[in-house]
Amino acid sequence: MTSSWHPGRGIRRTVLALAVAGLTLITAGAAIDALWLLGIGVWGVIGAMAVELVYRP
Repeated sequence: MTSSWHPGRGIRRTVLALAVAGLTLITAGAAIDALWLLGIGVWGVIGAMAVELVYRP
């Protein structure tokens, strides 16, 4: 039986997790007017984009 694991799969999961967490924090921060949540969310999305650019398979 062959393994369907692909080296880029873990990076893709990491990017998606960072992006979803960042967008969730941005939405929550906007809903309750908490700039610190907006800031953390924006940095999460920036981190997701940076990981995607650096570790592109």
